[in-house]
Amino acid sequence: MTLLPETARQIDIQVARAQADGHVPSLVLGVVRDGMLAHLATAGEHPRPGVDIQYRLGSISKTMTATLIMQLRDAGRLALDDPLERHLPGTGVGAPTLRQLLGHASGMQREPDGDWWERTAGVDLTTLLAGLTADKIAHPPHATYHYSNLAYALLGAALERLTGTPWADLLDERVLTPLGMRRTTYSATEPFARGYVVHPWHDTLREEPRTDTGSMAPAGQLWSTIDDLGRWAAFLADPDPSVLAADTLTEMCSPVVISDLESWTHGHGLGLELHRDGNRVYVGHGGSMPGYVASLAVHRPSRTAVVGFANSYGFRTGHLGALGRRLLTLVLDAEPTPVTPWRPAAAAPPAELRELTGRWWWMGTPIEVYVDASGDLRAGPVDAPDLRFVAVGPDRWRGRAGGEDGEILTVVRDEQGRAVALDIATFVYTRTPDQEP
Repeated sequence: MTLLPETARQIDIQVARAQADGHVPSLVLGVVRDGMLAHLATAGEHPRPGVDIQYRLGSISKTMTATLIMQLRDAGRLALDDPLERHLPGTGVGAPTLRQLLGHASGMQREPDGDWWERTAGVDLTTLLAGLTADKIAHPPHATYHYSNLAYALLGAALERLTGTPWADLLDERVLTPLGMRRTTYSATEPFARGYVVHPWHDTLREEPRTDTGSMAPAGQLWSTIDDLGRWAAFLADPDPSVLAADTLTEMCSPVVISDLESWTHGHGLGLELHRDGNRVYVGHGGSMPGYVASLAVHRPSRTAVVGFANSYGFRTGHLGALGRRLLTLVLDAEPTPVTPWRPAAAAPPAELRELTGRWWWMGTPIEVYVDASGDLRAGPVDAPDLRFVAVGPDRWRGRAGGEDGEILTVVRDEQGRAVALDIATFVYTRTPDQEP
């Protein structure tokens, strides 16, 4: 699916302007729709960007670490409310739960002790753990949002202890290879863009070190390309169930903590940042390492995303993450998701289901019930049937969407076996508004 020419032109203009105003050696952004790269916008010559040139992912690596944790949770190897101590004993910082660590609500301090880990060779896991003491908890857990790279190093350590496999190997085996992300690697692999700091007074470039961050790798080590990051964005929009269940990814997109309590425009789920833009919520993450910034923003309902890289440590003006979200909004406003045409049903549902359809009433409030193509019950106001129920037994249905998610709908029958009421979590709907429940 390609973009309309005018949409593509507007994106190209904004990317060119951001590169020029930001004094960025090279800048590349891609628009992903329905799992495919729909448009590539590039600017700059150092190097000339392309879909297969590696840049550093930085903290977007955390979204993949979180996916590994959720895989083990789904396999019954851990629970999100387990304290870290259960899986990584003796650290001195074991009270926060895995859920709190994933959502930056653990109170863990931002960085490990010592030199700036992003610009120096990383220490091994034993050395990192030996340096931990109880005073690394900067805030009471879940009292406030406090971003922590150290938290993700500890999640990576827990993964290694649980599986016996180093984080990088585990990630390659369980995420990168299954998704075909062949150009997402632990270390830089040619062709890759060198990363720079741009001098503020005379615009010269200083190349930054490309460090192996060691035990901090689960927080920000990886390298990737626009093509591969687009694959990851497509996965976050519509996951491959062989890698992660769709319900689990939806759970990752639910807020653990809101970072701005005044406006509620930013928060954090289980490994994923959440940005609210009007009535839309974008999930994803930003990334930075010395010489690099990266951006990932996904609108899951429309399966649309914008991914991007630049090879300088920040922009003179502007911000890559904000640019990516602005372009995502531009695409969604200019090119709404195509409407799926209505098609008639191939056959009428069985009589026992047809009996449940139609209008029901509770306290003078109507709902409409119908059977969808999958055989599930859909219910709600005539113009917004947001409830979905899946059969779990004779005359019993479990809510799977909307405000009754998880609740039980029971069909109430009279002595002749006719359906006379629907009991939805003790709210009893009848066939007429004046009928006693």
